[in-house]
Amino acid sequence: MRIRSVLIATLIAVATLSAPWSIPGRAQSSTGVPQAFLLGSWTGGLFPPPGMVSAEQCLMQPTVIFTRDLVLRASLIDQFYVQRLIETARGTGNGIEFRFSAATAAAAAPAAPGLGASVGTGFGCGDPDVLHVQRISPNEVRFPGCRDFPFPLIRCPAS
Repeated sequence: MRIRSVLIATLIAVATLSAPWSIPGRAQSSTGVPQAFLLGSWTGGLFPPPGMVSAEQCLMQPTVIFTRDLVLRASLIDQFYVQRLIETARGTGNGIEFRFSAATAAAAAPAAPGLGASVGTGFGCGDPDVLHVQRISPNEVRFPGCRDFPFPLIRCPAS
């Protein structure tokens, strides 16, 4: 009986410890999500995208990171990424429309002079809880109508 309870406790511990490690792999899976072509790290947007960038340079500080459940964005005035939880992602003819969970007042950063009031929560678009992504090519997208991201973004190279 003692061996059985030790075995069960060990199996529960292994399952508990391995569960968090399995989530990121599953979150990066491209099956079943309309934003599959976006998954990964992107640079540019805030500034014109660089002509040539190595994977190492790009991955050191990407501008936007798309996952299955979150969109993370860099800003000019904060060293941390702003995370937006995806409520829905809907394919459009030439891209994706994201609807995010409502931004809380605590998450909103005060706007710096000259920057949009939505800095810290949105992308400088008309609605801080909606992001339209237009696909230009397999490795280039833009956020039309978003004043915080006036330039196209390019995908960080794999290596």
